[in-house]
Amino acid sequence: MSINSFGHLFRVTTWGESHGDAIGATVDGCPPGIKLCETDIQPWLDRRKPGLNKFTTQRKESDKVKILSGTFEGVTTGTPIQLIIENQDQRSKDYSEIANTFRPGHADLTYHLKYGIRDYRGGGRSSARETASRVAAGGIARKVLSDIAPDIQINGYLVRIGKMEIDRKNFSADTIQENDFWCPDKAMVPNWEKYIKALRKSGNSAGAMVEIVAGGVPAGLGAPIYAKMDADLASSLMSINAVKGVEIGIGMQAAEIEGIENADEIFLDEDKISFTSNNAGGVLGGITSGQDIIARFAVKPTSSILSERKSISKVGTPTMVATRGRHDPCVGIRAVPVGEAMVACVILDHFLLHRGQVGQRSGKIG
Repeated sequence: MSINSFGHLFRVTTWGESHGDAIGATVDGCPPGIKLCETDIQPWLDRRKPGLNKFTTQRKESDKVKILSGTFEGVTTGTPIQLIIENQDQRSKDYSEIANTFRPGHADLTYHLKYGIRDYRGGGRSSARETASRVAAGGIARKVLSDIAPDIQINGYLVRIGKMEIDRKNFSADTIQENDFWCPDKAMVPNWEKYIKALRKSGNSAGAMVEIVAGGVPAGLGAPIYAKMDADLASSLMSINAVKGVEIGIGMQAAEIEGIENADEIFLDEDKISFTSNNAGGVLGGITSGQDIIARFAVKPTSSILSERKSISKVGTPTMVATRGRHDPCVGIRAVPVGEAMVACVILDHFLLHRGQVGQRSGKIG
C-alpha cells in the first residue's frame, strides 16, 4: 500500500495531485475545544505558496484553505478535520513532452516501475505541491500548541544555497523575515540573489540546507526506543520532497569529535537544569532535554530543469530530456515553512503522547 499518513495520536493524511482539482489533508487526533478557523491556517500557507517572489516558481496559486469538517461554531470537536485547497493555475501542457520519458533525478522512473502508471502532469503525487497540505496541517498543530504549550516557538531559515553558506557571526533572527530567502545573514542575501538569477537564466538549479529550531519545548517528550523524538523528526523531515539528508544537533560532525568535546555538561542555574552546549540538539536518548531542538535537512537541486539530460523513453530508447514550464530554481527556499510545519506536527504529536502516558508524573531535580 502507499503510506499517505504520519503521526501517532496527532495523525495527518494528505491527498491530491499537483494538477488535479484540489489537494488537501485529513487531520485526526486534534484535541477538542481549540478555537480554529481558516484565518489561523492561512498565514502559514501564504509563506509557502508558489509565485511568492521572483526567486521561486511563477505558478500562481492563492492556496486558500477551507475547513470542511471537525469544527463547530469555530471550535474543534475532536473529530477529523478535513482541509481542502483548490488548484487554480495548472498548465498540464508544459509536461506533454515528458509524458513518455523520465526526468533524471526525479521520481518519474520509480513511480512508473512501482505502479505501472504515473500522472506526468507536474509529477502528480510526487510533486512538492503536496507540501501545501502539510503546511495547512502544521497550522493546526501550531494553533493547538499555542493553546496548550504557548512557550514553544518554531523558526526555520536557510543556512546554505549551493556552496554559499551563511556566516553565523552575522546571524540575526530579525533578518529572516526581511528577505526572500529566509536568510538570517543579511550580507549573504545579495550573493544568493545573484546566484539564483544566474541559475534561472542558464536553465539550472541548486540545492540548499534548511535549519529548524524549536525553542521552549519541555523536557520529557519522546520515547526511548521506537518513537524517539529525533527519529520521528528525522522521518518527517526526510519525507519532504527533494530532501536527501537530516541532522539533529551537530549531526554528522559527531563522528569527527571525541567524547569530552561532545558531552553537553549539565549544571543547575537557579534551580533550572542548564547545559554548557547543545551538541545533542535538544534530544538525549530519544527524549527532549528542555534545550532548543535543532534540526537541519539538505534539499537536492530541482530535477525539473531546462538543461538537457540523457534519459530513456518508456520503451527503452535513448532520449534527451529538458523540462519546460515553471519551476523553482531552488526548492530549498519554499521548503522552510514546510520544515517548520512538520516539526510542529511532530512536537504536538509527542506532547499528546506524553500527556496520555505520563501526565503530571514527570521526574524532578532537587
